[in-house]
Amino acid sequence: MRIECFLDTNVLLYAASTRIEDARKYKIAERLLLTTYFGLSGQVLAEFVSKLKKVLIAVPPISEIVRWLDLLSNYPTAPIDERTVRAGLHMSERYGISYWDGAILASAEHMGAPILYTEDLNHGQTYGSVKVINPFQVN
Repeated sequence: MRIECFLDTNVLLYAASTRIEDARKYKIAERLLLTTYFGLSGQVLAEFVSKLKKVLIAVPPISEIVRWLDLLSNYPTAPIDERTVRAGLHMSERYGISYWDGAILASAEHMGAPILYTEDLNHGQTYGSVKVINPFQVN
């Protein structure tokens, strides 16, 4: 099955958030997780676990993090290999963005994702074959 989109770390973090001030973003992120067949990368998962432990949930039990990883394991995950690192570096240079954003774009492109949902890059811009959509942008 072909993925419909690629999710960046921030979308996962909003879905895992229990903060009241993020209620609108939580609902949007939850809808994306429940209604799309998305792709991820090893980088996104690592960032998610790291930030989940530090930011969103005060000392989350390991079981909660494992529950999230179990859920996310149902979706394709691109590994971070030498090819992805090179492609991420190329994207970074080509578009004047951080290497980390370039690596996420490279993973999305490698997986054939037409859309990357993120709030970290320019909404509506196409990078290579991947269009960036900020799902939290209010129109």
